[in-house]
Amino acid sequence: MRLGALARRHRTALVRYVARYTGDPDLAEDVVQETFLRLRVRPPSHQEELKGWLFTVATHMAVDRMRVARRRAELEQEAGHLLPVAEPPPDPATNLERQEARRMARDALAGLSEKERTALLMREEGFTHREIGTAVGTTTKSVGTLLARAFDKFAARLQMEEAS
Repeated sequence: MRLGALARRHRTALVRYVARYTGDPDLAEDVVQETFLRLRVRPPSHQEELKGWLFTVATHMAVDRMRVARRRAELEQEAGHLLPVAEPPPDPATNLERQEARRMARDALAGLSEKERTALLMREEGFTHREIGTAVGTTTKSVGTLLARAFDKFAARLQMEEAS
């Protein structure tokens, strides 16, 4: 018997069986298609046992597919927190605004003295007044004044940037 005739004869019952077995009609369609492909590539040795062979092969393939799907779901659940989650690309207008804000901040920082710029950036990185004082060569007590002056200059320069 030709493959087309065999498929017409057994396909409906096979799909119904696999769909009931797996609970997934889409999976059943895939499994039955693979079963007939396997029949074409490696047919059973005895043609009289064809119906049983088809159902046996379809059952094994369905079990394998369900096992793989179950294992994949387990692995995804276990590693779910490890999977990278991509952020949507920024809106071009938002991206342009961010670039402009960065440029303005760089320009405002460039207008500070080296000591003020270092102190301000170190503070933003969480350094203590003692660490900042050591880095810029001043006393711990004067770091507060230095930072206040740096913030004022930075804010004034940003306002000038925004106005222009």
